[in-house]
Amino acid sequence: MAHNCLQCIKYLMFVFNLLFWLGGCGILGVGIWLAVTQGNFATLSSSFPSLSAANLLIVTGTFVMIIGFVGCIGAIKENKCLLLSFFIMLLIIFLLELTVVILFFVYTDKIDKYAQRDLKKGLHLYGTDGNIGLTNAWSIIQTDFRCCGVSNYTDWFEVYNTTRVPDSCCLEFSENCGLHSPGTWWKAPCYETVKIWLQENLLAVGIFGLCTALVQILGLTFAMTMYCQVVKADTYCA
Repeated sequence: MAHNCLQCIKYLMFVFNLLFWLGGCGILGVGIWLAVTQGNFATLSSSFPSLSAANLLIVTGTFVMIIGFVGCIGAIKENKCLLLSFFIMLLIIFLLELTVVILFFVYTDKIDKYAQRDLKKGLHLYGTDGNIGLTNAWSIIQTDFRCCGVSNYTDWFEVYNTTRVPDSCCLEFSENCGLHSPGTWWKAPCYETVKIWLQENLLAVGIFGLCTALVQILGLTFAMTMYCQVVKADTYCA
């Protein structure tokens, strides 16, 4: 009976980690594609230029693949060391995520102020050599969210040292439309607009976060259950 239970958990954990590993491959693939085709896509921070969507996906995908691989081998080989390593790695990631979420809610106001200040510094890199990722990100955000600047379209005046904005701020896009009058530009601040959009989609974000947490808890449960079963089987055989 115990042997059958161990075999069942073994194959369930193997399938779970195989899917985990394949998910990591997909995330890594998207990250590499973005890095190759779009440069440092979605880089908005001047303080952390490497903190781009492409780099985040590459790092995340790599970690997920490593963890999934360790879990797969540990399950199929019934290796106590690998099972325990998988459990510890997944537990550390889960605790780090939980810590980040708690700190985010505790220091929301400070994060808001720092983020706005850092984004305004980043505007000065717009259109400069080696900052195609930041340039593309701002162009996409301002076009899709129909906004201009971080807190106001006048943020761009400090960048250009004149009364003008990027063409992506225009109500109707045309070449050099950013040189026209303010009446032809979007007036909404991008920071608040994106923040409101996130708040409106908070349920979807919450569901995604909850599903991610449940998957991690399921992986921790599988790993520890199988580890205990392997230890019991070794003890019984001894």
